[in-house]
This record gives sequence, C-alpha cells and structure tokens, in this order.
Amino acid sequence: MSSTDISLHKDVHVGHDDHHDDHHDQSFIEKYIFSQDHKVIAKQFLFAGMFWAIIGGTFSSLFRLQLGFPEATFTFLEPLLGKWVDGGKLNPEFYLALVTMHGTIMVFFVLTAGLSGTFSNFLIPLQIGARDMASGFMNMLSFWFFFLASVIMFYSIFLETGPAAGGWTIYPPLSALPQAIAGSGTGMTMWLISMALFIVSQLLGGVNYISTVINMRTRGLSMAKLPLTIWAFFLTAILGLLAFPVLLSAALLLIFDRSFGTSFFLSDIYVAGEALSHTGGSPVLFQHLFWFLGHPEVYIVILPTFGIVSEIIATNSRKPIFGYRAMIGSMLGISLLSFIVWAHHMFVSGMNPFLGSVFMFLTLIIAVPSAVKVFNWIATIWRGNINFTPAMLFSIAFVSLFISGGVTGIILGNSALDIQLHDTYFVVAHFHLVMGSAAFFGMFAGVYHWFPKMFGRMMDDKLGYLHFWITFAGVYLIFMPMHYIGIAGFPRRYYTWTGFDTFNKFMDMNTFITVAAIVAFFAQFFFLFNFIYSIFRGRRATENPWKSNTLEWTTPVNPGHGNWPGPLPVVYRWPYDYSKPGAPQDFIPQNVPFSQTQSSNLPHERDFE
Repeated sequence: MSSTDISLHKDVHVGHDDHHDDHHDQSFIEKYIFSQDHKVIAKQFLFAGMFWAIIGGTFSSLFRLQLGFPEATFTFLEPLLGKWVDGGKLNPEFYLALVTMHGTIMVFFVLTAGLSGTFSNFLIPLQIGARDMASGFMNMLSFWFFFLASVIMFYSIFLETGPAAGGWTIYPPLSALPQAIAGSGTGMTMWLISMALFIVSQLLGGVNYISTVINMRTRGLSMAKLPLTIWAFFLTAILGLLAFPVLLSAALLLIFDRSFGTSFFLSDIYVAGEALSHTGGSPVLFQHLFWFLGHPEVYIVILPTFGIVSEIIATNSRKPIFGYRAMIGSMLGISLLSFIVWAHHMFVSGMNPFLGSVFMFLTLIIAVPSAVKVFNWIATIWRGNINFTPAMLFSIAFVSLFISGGVTGIILGNSALDIQLHDTYFVVAHFHLVMGSAAFFGMFAGVYHWFPKMFGRMMDDKLGYLHFWITFAGVYLIFMPMHYIGIAGFPRRYYTWTGFDTFNKFMDMNTFITVAAIVAFFAQFFFLFNFIYSIFRGRRATENPWKSNTLEWTTPVNPGHGNWPGPLPVVYRWPYDYSKPGAPQDFIPQNVPFSQTQSSNLPHERDFE
C-alpha cells in the first residue's frame, strides 16, 4: 500500500484518542435518554421500532379479521375500538384508516427508522474503528425528531374523527380535501406533520452516517476493505438524502392545498354536487413526487438488510463472501437504477405508452444486479461449514423471500401485465414478500447476530428456532395464496367483497390467509419474550461469540462510550478471511497483521509500513 493510500485512511481521533477515558460521570438522563453515544441511540431506535411493529401488526390483524370473516360480528372488539365497531361490524372508514396506518408505520417507522436507525447507528462506528458518530449531537437530534414524529402519529390514532384514511400513499384528492371523508380531516393533517418531522430525522441521520464513513475510518481501512454492512448503510444514507426531500416537498404542497387554498394537486373537484374553486392542479403530479421517493424507499428499506445478510452468511458459512467487488457493484447499480424506475407504480395512471415502455425496460434491468446478489449469497453458502444459528436461518430465509418476491416483480414490471394486476392482491403479495417480509427477516437476523454486542448476553436459540419456523411458514402461507387470488382478479383495498358473486368463491382462501396472518403475528411474541428476557437473564456473551472478523468484535463485551478502552485498532486486511488455507484458525480478524499469519498469506499480502 502506498503512502498516498495511507494518508487517505484518516484517523480523526488523534487527540481524542488520548482523552477517551475523560468523560465526566453522566446522569441517567444524559446516559440513557438524551444520550450522544451511538450505541444507546441505536437501542432507542430499536425499542421504538419494536413498539411500532407491534402497533402495525395489530392493525393488520384487525383488518385481516374483516377480510377473512366478512359476515362475522366482532363484539369483543367494541370495548377496544369503541365507535369504530358498530354492532360487531368494523366501520368501513376505520378499515381504510387501519390500512393507511399499517402501511405508513411498517414502511417508514419500522423498516426505515427502526432498521437503519438501529444498525447504521450501532455498527458504523464499531465496524470502521471510530469512537462515535461524526456528530453525536446531530445523532441525538435524529432520534428525538423521530420520537416527536412518533408521538404525533400515535396521538392521531385516538382522534374523534380517526387517523389518516387516504391510503399509505395519501393520493389526492382524498388527502387534499379535509371535507372528503372523516380520515381526511385532522388525522391527515397530523399524518403530514408527523411525516415532515420523520423526514427531518432521516436527513439528520443520513448526513451523519455519510460523514462518519467518509471521514472517520481507522488507519488502514480503505473503502475496499469495508464490510458489506457499511457499504449498504452508506448507500442507504445517500439514497435517503437525495429522495426524502422530494416527499417533504410533496407533503408541504399538500398542506398548502389543504389549508391555504392553493391548487397544486386539485382541479375540477365536486363535493356533494358543489364545484370547488380549485383549478389547474394535477393529482398525477403528486404521484410522481411520492413515487420518486417511494421507489428509492424500497431500497432504503432493503439495502441495509443486504449488508446484514451478507455479513451473517459469510460468518456462519465460514467462507469468504463470494464476489465482494461484485456485491459492492451490484449495490451501486441498484442505488442508481432505483431513481429512474419510479413510474412503474403509475402504469395505470394514463401515462404515454412509450414512456411506460422506457420505465418497463429500466425496471427489468434492475433485476440484473439483484440476481448478482442472490447468486453470490448462494455461492457463499455452497459447500460452506454452516452454523445454523437463528440469525443464519433468518438470513437464508431472506434470500428465499427475495427470490420469491423478486420473480413476481419481473411480472409486474411489464406494463401490459401490470395494468391487469395492479389493483389486485398480486401486488400486495409481491411487495410484502420482496420488501416487507424480507426486510423483517433481515432485521431479525441482525438482532439475533449483534444482540451479544448490544447487551452483553446471548438470546435463547430454542426460542429463536421456534420464532423462525412459525414466522417463515406463516409468511409463505399468507402471501403465496394472495398471488393466486390476485391473478384471478381479486381486488385490493376493498372493505368487503361479499356483494360480488365473482369473488365469493375466494371466501375460504381469505379465511385461510387471515388465520395464517394472526398465527404469524402472535409468533412474534416468542421473539419479544426472548429479547426482553435475554437482556436481563440471557447467558453471558464472550467477546467474539461468532468468531467473526470485523472490528466490533475486538471491543470489550460491553463497550463503553468511546468503544475501545485503548488505542483504536489498525486494519490490515479485508473482513472475510474465513477458512483461509494454512491458517491455524478458520477466521482472521481485520486487525491481525500479515506478519502474524505468514503461513496463510497470499503473495500480494504484506503489512503497510
């Protein structure tokens, strides 16, 4: 390595290195509430994400009850939901609100804030050899903006008129006219305010993640030696920084239309036979703005799990990751392409067929880097000495779900087919497999794998296996049947379908899906119990329980503020030296110099001076 290269491996902690033990004694509030320690902030995001996952899962169980048993009465829900259950029947507008809030919570509050907020915060400084994030204060602000957004969104659930009910995509005119339906009123206003605060949180976090990766890598850690987790978090932050401001602008313009009489998204609207004064706006403009964020958002959700799963599969296969540079290249390709495929969500909006064919072509192209990743994961597992930990099982299942959901994405990427399938359950099944369930599986894998470093204890494997198998079976039993009823034309977003003879033959299938969904939801409480119990009573972890190579496993079992008690580690090698011929052990950590591994060194491997 040349001296020029070494100069690029900045250790901006010179000076801080000598004083990292000088932190004053912190009060409980400074240490655990308004903390600037990246590890504590990661746990705050994790706990908030888990809270929202329970809320979002509860909402999906409620509306699945309506879909699976449309003729039944649910009097037991009356004490819980009050006026929204009348005579044992779920109110149709509240059904729309449940669907709206379920989508919003799961996509933004759980799989964006909960996932990236947890693992980007926790792993970036630990895996790049940094004391903390570039700005601890900005990191703290990121969480508290998210917390404020969460409070407002949660409060909106209990409004007299109900929460937002225009669908999670909040298309105008339902979202732009407060008088349209009950869920278009105060609930929608609070949804927009909450999302604006949420976006501020994501932008603060994203700037911090990018700055930390670029500027704070320890000595010897070039970009070509970064773990794939860090590449994934880095690219996710860039996507969020470029895409979220567009949704913020759409939300602000929607607030103007709702409250200040503008007509960005409204034109020629009649309410109860009365013509409104709005002219010149276009609801399709809002769709373009929303999906310009909405499609990169799919990859903001899934990219972090690409990195998490890559790390876990390599560690538990005891093999180097197959095609390290190809994995980085494929993530770069996916990140670039994610910005130029958004209109495939709008094939049914009346767009020019030629424009549709362009977006169709670009959409199908994105399958190529996705296939590269799948091939490399399978090649890494192939003939590996596999440790079937709960984290590894969730990672393998992630690959399975990504394939199953991705194949249907190729179908929906074809505009001629999508026009027929767009408003059916085929679309619901597709994105819940490839984005929703796959991302959850990646998140579970990450929690099981890094729990020992987060809390200094091990989660229970038996409960982990029980959680995995019920969840894995449940996901396929829910979403595979949805593909079939979707192909048959069964429509999504319908509160009830019993008035249509055509759809009544799907009664049994819907009942089956609902039962599977409720069982899978309650299986998550095995995880919740395991998680909480293990924090306090789990078996104590060792420093490196998985025999992994990355730098976080060189810290103490419970790293303090500053992460390493002594000098920062120096990196000599890439993070995937597993089962290297000639090595006495089947792993060589990144901070082990080549001078100590002469028997396994390749000709080009030597220490920098």
